[in-house]
Amino acid sequence: MEGKKTMGLEVAEQLGWRLPDAIFYPTGGGVGLIGMWKAFDELEQLGWLSSGSKRPKMVAIQASGCAPIPKAFEEGKNVSEAWKDAHTFASGLRVPKAYGDYLILDFVRRSGGTAIAISDEEMLASLLEWSRDEGIFLCPEGAAATAAYDKLLASGFLKPSDEVVIFNTGTGLKYIDVISQAMGITRTTNGAGSQKPGERRIGGIIGPY
Repeated sequence: MEGKKTMGLEVAEQLGWRLPDAIFYPTGGGVGLIGMWKAFDELEQLGWLSSGSKRPKMVAIQASGCAPIPKAFEEGKNVSEAWKDAHTFASGLRVPKAYGDYLILDFVRRSGGTAIAISDEEMLASLLEWSRDEGIFLCPEGAAATAAYDKLLASGFLKPSDEVVIFNTGTGLKYIDVISQAMGITRTTNGAGSQKPGERRIGGIIGPY
């Protein structure tokens, strides 16, 4: 949490010691969101942020194939239930139950934010749009955040004039294999015909993949 807290410190510093209207954070384990909230509290206690500063609307984004936080948020629950049969090509969001789910839900509600689930199709569409229009190769988790921004802007939850920080938590270069699979792309090797991209072997809480 102390390491993740630096994201909150850098947001405040880079905005001239003030906070944005909203922060979009791809939420797997959600420690980054928790750490940022801790950073904002400590900055206010230290006087680096003015007392009583309005907190950003914290937006927790998960994949529709693994969305325990949005489900608990919509149901008004204080903790989430472990998601069964979790699936998404955004491996960082494939966390069936976050250890700090009760903190995430508390901070999202206290900030006036929300929790939203994004489909793999929406992630891929946003990823391709940003690659084409902005030259930024988002990771799938980051593309979930940009897709969530578009949806909340369209719904009126946010205004176009709102100042927003969107976290892209990785580079698409680490996901070329799964992005290729999501796009249905095959490759050829020396004219030998098509082959599927190599499979990953990721263990731990997000795997196997």
